[in-house]
Amino acid sequence: MMNQPYDNNNVFAKILRGEIPAHKLYEDADTYAFMDVMPQGKGHCLAITKAPYRNMLDVEPAHLFAVVATTQKLARAVKKAFDADGVTVMQFNEPASGQTVFHLHFHVIPRFEGIPLKAHTGQMEDQTILAANAEKIRQALEQEG
Repeated sequence: MMNQPYDNNNVFAKILRGEIPAHKLYEDADTYAFMDVMPQGKGHCLAITKAPYRNMLDVEPAHLFAVVATTQKLARAVKKAFDADGVTVMQFNEPASGQTVFHLHFHVIPRFEGIPLKAHTGQMEDQTILAANAEKIRQALEQEG
């Protein structure tokens, strides 16, 4: 059951409409993937549905399956691109869980032994670094085909 309606003015809806720039990694008919501008680790990226869902609680199963498939593609690509030891995938539903952008999304973060995630401080990453990391991920996605 949804607590709140979907907000068409959330930041991810604006990215999908091209109103806010993003470092795009991947796109298909149902999903879009891009760099997180406030990364908790090198290569932190996001997979979202193109359809307007608040979170996992209101998404239609077909769209959930599509975004999970894109999340898996990203997880494989970031592991390869950054020679990571592992990958953390996170997904939050409603404020009590930590959700701050109310558009269904999955966080994909390459992980390295002994290196903790950075705190989510709201600090924007340098655009040059985001662009370089995005290019590494896009190359890994192309190699996977």
